[in-house]
Amino acid sequence: MALKDAPATAESRGIELVGYHDLGKNPAFKVAMQRVGERYYLYLSHFWVSRWSVIDVTDPANPELISHVDGPPASWTYQVQVADGLMIGALERPTPGWGYDPAATEEVGVLLFDVKADPAHPSFIAHYDTGGRGTHRNYYDGGRYAYLATEADGFTGNILSIVDVSDPTHVVEVGRWWAPGQHLAAGETGGSKWGLHGPAHVVGDLAYCSWGQYGFLILDVSDKTQPTLVSRVSFGDFGSPLGVHTAFKHGDFVVVNSESLGEGDSEGLPYAVAVDVHDPAMPRIVSWFPTPIPEESTGLRSYQQKGGRHGPHNQHQYQGVAGTLEDSSRVYFTHFNAGLRVYDFTEPLRPREIAHYVPADPTERLGPKPAQLTTSFEDLIVDERGYIYCTDKNYGLFVLTLAD
Repeated sequence: MALKDAPATAESRGIELVGYHDLGKNPAFKVAMQRVGERYYLYLSHFWVSRWSVIDVTDPANPELISHVDGPPASWTYQVQVADGLMIGALERPTPGWGYDPAATEEVGVLLFDVKADPAHPSFIAHYDTGGRGTHRNYYDGGRYAYLATEADGFTGNILSIVDVSDPTHVVEVGRWWAPGQHLAAGETGGSKWGLHGPAHVVGDLAYCSWGQYGFLILDVSDKTQPTLVSRVSFGDFGSPLGVHTAFKHGDFVVVNSESLGEGDSEGLPYAVAVDVHDPAMPRIVSWFPTPIPEESTGLRSYQQKGGRHGPHNQHQYQGVAGTLEDSSRVYFTHFNAGLRVYDFTEPLRPREIAHYVPADPTERLGPKPAQLTTSFEDLIVDERGYIYCTDKNYGLFVLTLAD
């Protein structure tokens, strides 16, 4: 699609809009990518239709929608991971009010696809059924093991399930970890607000985990059959009822953020912090990311006034996959109604915003959320060439880059 079809820009500093695709008016959520030879492919999960799509972004100014595969009609297919030629799509029982009937969900867990033989056309391999509610934000960076955030039968909230995918036609769970209080079937209580939102960012033998109101956790996963707790930083209900949404490691620091669930000024101010983890047994918060401020031209004093959800959501998560940018000196965030925010992280004790981009609010509703129709940037990924790909609940795919 031509750049002329892109939404108007409301706010921008240090960011250029390079390309746009409306995705056939089926907004996307999570983004994965891989480079194969000289070609760059994005793999998108969708919000309001059970589907994953493949976009060729070799020419970032002209993203091309190549193919799609449909998931089960009443399952959330919100998440996707791609590495080593394997695509893992999550299947989850929906939350009421999001355009799906959770009572009609027939399949949960993950679907596995081959994207090695033909990267542009995923080929179905198998369905791995986790039972329960299914999986949310999973982690796979290649190799033998995938790390699933799954609400299994007998539990409340998501737990960590480590599965062996070396034979994707026969996925086998090899280990689990859950917080005290989550295993209802074993008589545990008190864990109703706890759960692995995910993904568990696995670096070496350690997994850095966002565990809702239980906090930010570091697990030792050297023994896949018996993960153990190394340390925990509790945030309680600070920020939002969800608690910790994402924890992603940048060098000796983990950037931890919450996620607002309510719209407008209905919740406390969401947070993003840097946690020093050079000693995994003694993590400590060392700095806070500054809260985005609307440009004066908007007439807003804060994004809480704008309507819709505000605050940090997803980070660019490089995880050793060919084609993605690996750079711990910058942190890229989607911020719901505040669009894309980019932070200089060369001094982790003093993160500072260096660029932002916010499109004009949509005028056409493509899904039931947000209740007030505003920009709602959801996920992003940055490729090794520096192109930033962002999704929105009621728009298509934005292709952006830092201005020279």
